[in-house]
Amino acid sequence: MLIWINGAFGSGKTTLTEELKRRSPDALVFDPEWIGFVLREIVPVPTGNFQDLGLWRRQVISLAVGLVEEYPGRTVIAPMTLVNPRYSQEILGGLRRAGVPLHHVFLKVSAGELERRIAARVLHPGDLERDEAARRWCRERVPECVAAVDSLPGDTLVMDGERPTRDLADEVVARVGRFG
Repeated sequence: MLIWINGAFGSGKTTLTEELKRRSPDALVFDPEWIGFVLREIVPVPTGNFQDLGLWRRQVISLAVGLVEEYPGRTVIAPMTLVNPRYSQEILGGLRRAGVPLHHVFLKVSAGELERRIAARVLHPGDLERDEAARRWCRERVPECVAAVDSLPGDTLVMDGERPTRDLADEVVARVGRFG
């Protein structure tokens, strides 16, 4: 089984993933961003967003399917912002076509709260310029991330990402049943 934790930057995807992992230590955490970091070292990313690379999307599907197949009985948790409807359809649809039992979760958070959380983030300690560039990139995407809730697949579990993490984790566990 794969649980895709989606939402804006600053919506709490990583925090929810950590709580789910704490509850199920055998779960595998697969962050598709790592694939993007590797690709950036190999090929140019003209738009600056590695999600625009078809290769990134294909590799995300391939690795996620591989993890589910190679580690049966272990839940795979993928925390990743995926708000472009075409890319969501390509990746989530590809996982479903491959037979992956998939639960798609979206953490809905207000634009104001996202702005506050992003401003408080430290992504690159000791590198103020790089840190501010990362925050700026996240802030620029708030409008599209907030609007994404209107184009999510019908079976998406949309949750109020401003609720306590433990409550969100309880809801995910109730939705997916036993996981590990």
